[in-house]
Amino acid sequence: QVQLIESGGGLVQAGGSLRLSCAASGRTFSDYTMAWFRQAPGKEREFVAAIRWSGGNTYYTDSQKGRFAISRDNTKNTVYLQMNSLKPEDTAVYYCAASLSFGRRQEAWYPYWGQGTQVTVSS
Repeated sequence: QVQLIESGGGLVQAGGSLRLSCAASGRTFSDYTMAWFRQAPGKEREFVAAIRWSGGNTYYTDSQKGRFAISRDNTKNTVYLQMNSLKPEDTAVYYCAASLSFGRRQEAWYPYWGQGTQVTVSS
């Protein structure tokens, strides 16, 4: 059974940093793309960044490029999202997801999801 467990969320002041983690288990993920999505209150869930487990190719939306960085540690089966220069508008529940397709922003391409971790950025 696939499990994706996020951690690392919390309350941070604007301009601060957080690193989210997603621990993956239950199958071999070498063929998968791992992604981060987020959902702000009253808004639809949106794509943030993705990384190919094998090879490490990354894909970002333009709004996060330069502030957020996705990475993975193959030895720990863990994906990270380093978030810097955080803004109040980054406040959301952040979700980890897994897909066999790379470069996809739509939720429908991701069959596996974690439970989410809350990130709150105060002004």
